[in-house]
Amino acid sequence: MIVRAGKGDKDRETLLATQIKEDLSNHIRKAWVLYNEDQKNKVPGVYMPHALERKYANAGKEWHWQWVFASQKLSVDPRSKTIRRHHLHPSNLQRAIKRATKRGSISKRITVHTLRHSFATHLLESGYDIRTVQ
Repeated sequence: MIVRAGKGDKDRETLLATQIKEDLSNHIRKAWVLYNEDQKNKVPGVYMPHALERKYANAGKEWHWQWVFASQKLSVDPRSKTIRRHHLHPSNLQRAIKRATKRGSISKRITVHTLRHSFATHLLESGYDIRTVQ
């Protein structure tokens, strides 16, 4: 699986746990419904960075450019002042992790970055090469 524009705005190749494959597929089906609703309501597509908007004028309206974790609400794009759908803000994930930590009675502070380090540690413990993990 490839994660586009992740931390540091880098693309990364990673693993996808088979346990979440069905949940992720269900989520993407819901995103598809939202996308089709936006298309029907003539909502402008996603923001296309740099020269991509000029090079591929309609790409922002195509399915494969849409956010996997899109906001449920439309909002004003601060760059163009266009009302469109954006991705979920990272603080949403942090709040979800905080709630899960509290529900699990975990006293240690857990962040999204903690999950990243835990994932790397588990890969190393499973015998992956350090350069591959990097």
